Amino acid sequence: MEIYTDGACSGNPGPGGWAAILRYGSHEQEISGFDPETTNQRMELMAAIKALERLKKPCRVKLYSDSAYLINAFNQGWVENWQRNGWVNARKQPVSNDDLWRRLITLAKVHDIEWIKVRGHSDNEDNNRCDELARAAIASGR
Repeated sequence: MEIYTDGACSGNPGPGGWAAILRYGSHEQEISGFDPETTNQRMELMAAIKALERLKKPCRVKLYSDSAYLINAFNQGWVENWQRNGWVNARKQPVSNDDLWRRLITLAKVHDIEWIKVRGHSDNEDNNRCDELARAAIASGR
């Protein structure tokens, strides 16, 4: 299973959109959504959450995102540190967006996920398509 995700925000905070492309073999699904008042980081997390919620059974997943915030949290052990330290970050402050991180961690435990960082606004067609879908969600306010 391949999943591409992206989040966008018009103003930060402001209206936001998220999008994902889910691909398994020849099957492909595009999903997106809108939040009237949010941040870019929340939309990046929501894209991954909504995509993983679509999976009906445990899967091996390659999840691609241009969000260093999302990818590094899993690949560099931030998530484990936050949990171990009672949801306090390295600066001894509460972890931002812990509500979404908790949802994402729960979903991540179900699947075998490889978290892959892609360069944003570059030549990755799927990442660009997710960006387009997220921005369209903002524009349509849905």
